[in-house]
Amino acid sequence: MNHSIIQEAREATPLIHHLTNQVVMNFSANGLLSFGAAPVMAKAEEEVPDMVSNSDGVLLNIGTLTAVELQAMIRAGVAANENGIPVVLDPVGVAATPFRTKAVKSILEQVKPTVIKGNPGELAHLAEIPWETKGVESVGEGNADEVARKVAETYQSAAVVTGKTDIIYTADQVLQNQTGHPILGKITGAGCLLGSILTACLTTGRDIGQQALTVAEFYGLAAEHAARQTGVNGSGTFLPHFIDALSLDPAELERT
Repeated sequence: MNHSIIQEAREATPLIHHLTNQVVMNFSANGLLSFGAAPVMAKAEEEVPDMVSNSDGVLLNIGTLTAVELQAMIRAGVAANENGIPVVLDPVGVAATPFRTKAVKSILEQVKPTVIKGNPGELAHLAEIPWETKGVESVGEGNADEVARKVAETYQSAAVVTGKTDIIYTADQVLQNQTGHPILGKITGAGCLLGSILTACLTTGRDIGQQALTVAEFYGLAAEHAARQTGVNGSGTFLPHFIDALSLDPAELERT
């Protein structure tokens, strides 16, 4: 983990423009604030260019996408590209319905993401690699390294495939992260908040692979730390400890 990436992001307090799903907005906002960045949640197409111009990063998350929101996402992504602002695309449940598949295709035709992040089933769908999914969840098995590589090469972006082992693929390297805790799979929005923190750290201007790896390691260690706290008996008691852990120094998480 590159501690300086976390430190630089926190010192800058980047403003991250979220066009994200309704289920996770509060959790993402609180988690990002705890980490040390600033969230704004704005979906109106009319204000998107102004909001992007005042932001440091843009997160596009299609979890509860509507046709109206799709146009706002595309406009935000285009504006971010024009202004050199990092964009993270989280194609939540892209394989679940033809509407989602078509929507993500439309985004990718007009917006160049800095990073495409998702579970193996989601990114396999983008790579046209068979992988079993159920709703927004990935339930099958396959070669996640190959999925990450093909997504990165097809869309000319970095790819982050989340799972028991996170796979990060950039133009010149493949990286892996094995920190984390199974309880993350029992809370809503764990991957969505990871996308928020990743977007914040992409504003540091460091190597993209190292930025993504640092965020994955930090996030996983925060989950491990939270799960060990006294009184944590399940996902409900885990959540407040996890939000707290996201504010900790990386060195403290590595020691525990």
